Amino acid sequence: SVEGRYLQKTTPVGSYDANPWGFYDMHGNVLEWCADRYGSYPTKAVTDPEGPASGVGRVLRGGSWFNIASCCRSAHRYSRDPDDRISLYGFRLCCSAGSHE
Repeated sequence: SVEGRYLQKTTPVGSYDANPWGFYDMHGNVLEWCADRYGSYPTKAVTDPEGPASGVGRVLRGGSWFNIASCCRSAHRYSRDPDDRISLYGFRLCCSAGSHE
């Protein structure tokens, strides 16, 4: 496993290299809100499961600077009320950098 220095805070986007899809700082900065509702996954193999169609809890993924390293991965998820607001939670804005002709 790779170990780094525990900074005890968030870091500016781009502090670490991008992943193969061009996304920066995917794990360990802030937990990222997802559109998915929290629930059990299907028992069969699926790609990009969306969770149940109704329910209160929304998914947070990726771990934050406050979490232990084993929680700083996209497969680790938490359920929280979408009205919760703390500094460990955030979201990612993504847009295409294509031409605007």
